Amino acid sequence: MGDKRLPATLVGVELVALGWDQFFKDSFDTHHELGLVPGRISQVQMKHCLAFTELGEMEVRVPGKFRFDAASKEAYPVVGDWVGIKTGMEPGKGTLQMVLPRKSKISRKFAGAVTEEQVMGANVDVIFIVAGLDDDFNIQRMERYLALATESGASPVILLNKSDLSQDAQIKIDQLQNIASAVPIHIMSAELNEGLEVLEEYLLRGRTSAFLGSSGVGKSTIINQLLGTKRQKIAPVRETDSHGRHTTTFRELILLPGGGMVIDNPGMRELQLWSSGEGVDEVFRDIEELTRQCRFRDCSHESEPGCSVKEALESGELDRRRYEHYLKLKREVQFLEAKKNETLRSSEKARWGNISRKGNAIRKLKRGEI
Repeated sequence: MGDKRLPATLVGVELVALGWDQFFKDSFDTHHELGLVPGRISQVQMKHCLAFTELGEMEVRVPGKFRFDAASKEAYPVVGDWVGIKTGMEPGKGTLQMVLPRKSKISRKFAGAVTEEQVMGANVDVIFIVAGLDDDFNIQRMERYLALATESGASPVILLNKSDLSQDAQIKIDQLQNIASAVPIHIMSAELNEGLEVLEEYLLRGRTSAFLGSSGVGKSTIINQLLGTKRQKIAPVRETDSHGRHTTTFRELILLPGGGMVIDNPGMRELQLWSSGEGVDEVFRDIEELTRQCRFRDCSHESEPGCSVKEALESGELDRRRYEHYLKLKREVQFLEAKKNETLRSSEKARWGNISRKGNAIRKLKRGEI
């Protein structure tokens, strides 16, 4: 179990307060007739999950058959998922039977060489992208987070924390407004409990928010202030580079006393996109519009005449740093798509190989050869 929390005694929570709505009800109706209980996953551990239900917090066993039959890691239950639970004789315990369709999901590519999707949270309404106004602020990292959030199906909101440590907050705000003019931006100091009241408009009953950001930006401190207690572990950042240590080591859905829910995520040192490209196109919509104005449809934006991108770069209308990061993310998405297709071809080849071997074995059995 490590430092992961055991189920606490919890009075049953009304489903609507957990985010239950007509979308999930329609998906669950037939399963309800089978005697299953709906629950919302609050933690995921090795062979079981914790879930909030109307009966209280439950420890939900994930049967081996479910783990084996899951088509991919993406299909495995994650924090925020709604699931169907078969209750047993022992109070507070049950068995996972099914995962309901998701309204939204926060995904990235698993770190390393493997080409698989890692879902970091499901059924989220608002994503708080938290950045520190200290030396760790990085505009390119923010563009990457915005691309992820835009494609998730949730609404992004930028929180600039540590205002008490910044002498150039307005410069950083201007940078963000240039790349995300339609995204709300709020400044605060979680350490001093200043500016957090603005979050009340997002943390409404039945709505779920997730906090994303690097280690040390203050996500856990913000959540502690919202809870009114030092529930989440926190640690000081290094003075040399403002980088933090991982104090949140697992994802967790937390019920707030004033209504609403938050998902605390471990800080991410690496954020590889799992994207179809739509998120990148939306975040860099200004560049996408310029490319459509070029004289030639297949313009490479290098030496062709009538290139709107080249003209914008030369005039200073388009920031070269931003354009180069746009190209980098586009290449990353293209490489990912190629790897996905390669993985799909390999898995299909293996699947048909297994079918062929089984067919050969059946024919030999009928002929009496085995």
